[in-house]
Amino acid sequence: MQDYGDFLDRRTRGAWIRDALTRSLTKLPESANVVIDAVRIPEQIERLREAYGPRVFHIHLEAPLTVLTKRFKQRDRPGFQESSTYSDVMRNETEANVVKLREIADIVIDTNRCTTDDVVVRAAAHLGLYDREYLRLVDVVIGGQYGSEGKGHIASYLAREYDVLVRVGGPNAGHKVFEEPSPYTFHHLPSGTRCTEARLIIGPGAVVNIEGLLNEINDCQIDVRRLSIDPQVMVIEKRDVRNEERTLEMDIGSTAQGVGYATSRRIIGRGRKRGGNVVRLAKDIKILRPFLSESYEQFERAFAQGKKILLEGTQGTGLSLYHGRYPHVTSRDTTVSGCLAEAGISPGRIRKIVMVCRTYPIRVGNAPTTGQTSGFMSQPTSKAEIARRASIPVRELYQRERGSTTHRPRRVAEFDWALLRKAAALNSPTDLALTFTDYVDIRNREARRFEQLTDDTIRFVEEIERVVDASVSLISTRFHSRSIIDRRRW
Repeated sequence: MQDYGDFLDRRTRGAWIRDALTRSLTKLPESANVVIDAVRIPEQIERLREAYGPRVFHIHLEAPLTVLTKRFKQRDRPGFQESSTYSDVMRNETEANVVKLREIADIVIDTNRCTTDDVVVRAAAHLGLYDREYLRLVDVVIGGQYGSEGKGHIASYLAREYDVLVRVGGPNAGHKVFEEPSPYTFHHLPSGTRCTEARLIIGPGAVVNIEGLLNEINDCQIDVRRLSIDPQVMVIEKRDVRNEERTLEMDIGSTAQGVGYATSRRIIGRGRKRGGNVVRLAKDIKILRPFLSESYEQFERAFAQGKKILLEGTQGTGLSLYHGRYPHVTSRDTTVSGCLAEAGISPGRIRKIVMVCRTYPIRVGNAPTTGQTSGFMSQPTSKAEIARRASIPVRELYQRERGSTTHRPRRVAEFDWALLRKAAALNSPTDLALTFTDYVDIRNREARRFEQLTDDTIRFVEEIERVVDASVSLISTRFHSRSIIDRRRW
């Protein structure tokens, strides 16, 4: 190989590398980054610079002789005929002079005490390939109350504008989207799955029910090339569901999907090899292996390509394990910070935060057998009272206000301004989405523009904007594909 390279250099004055590259580039997009491994004489570099000018970066890698000798012994190069030892390599004049190329290189990297990945990262940084690190490409949709704010409806509306859709949380949250002839409820996949071709990612902090996840994948006909499930995703076992049904459902009105018990086992089961607390992650489930891919790598690739990402949170800020009223909380932090941590996305990536609130907050119904409350609400009210105010048939409200996951009748309350302010402080939303404005007045269902809303509704929106110091940019007037008044400037 060395002798043949020397022969080509003498015949072409180093131009054979350039010519081979030129032929290869005809098959690649103009935006492609090309790595040539490797150049050995100054003339090869000169020919490349003559052809491609400032787009050429010459990176010189070096290491002590002892390290190079060791690496040469460890090489596995089947099919290549070359010297048997590194000492033999260095007897070749061209190879012996490679060290001098450091004097004309654009970048010099000492690879001693480095892995291959270390060298790649350092080279990429020198080349400015991480300059997109500071591009804000991620928008987040989160709930500002106790969940069921209509996040699925809002997220599915926005989804068409994004290249990547991300879901965190677990199946204890159902996100219902409008479809004909009947709505579809997502428990694992992002709400825009069926209305876009965007790439889908389930982040490492998610908790999944395998059967439910596979059903959604099948319902939505998701190809393995489209969906990435992080290997670290936690798996819910049947015993987790049974445990929650026996305790949490009766004690705090939990949805009893096993998410809390699975999450606790993830902590206490570390290092367990046998017994009831053995932890299974997505990487341990054979049927999921075709979908497995580290979210970190998927995000890095998306950021490098300038892809827009929509991160869809679940539940609501008032249910946060840390910021809600304990013990009537969920098993995770439901704020923007918590969602970003579960996905594996830096806060520095955020462009927009859309906090979704509804005109009358709800909570899941009380425990079905014991009647234990599912948690605090500042001013509980009745569906009948809302129906009277808005002129909506009360039967319709009773049909609509059932949990997407439990199907239990929901509890409703007056709008909680103090909760709104706390949620705003915790999430710093850039925008708000207000849903269920037909609960203020049924006439809002016919509104297609902001000024067509009733006067009371407009005043309500304006006061929300004063409290939060952010624009109510999206307004849902009913549960329909044409129901959202879009006031965004982005």
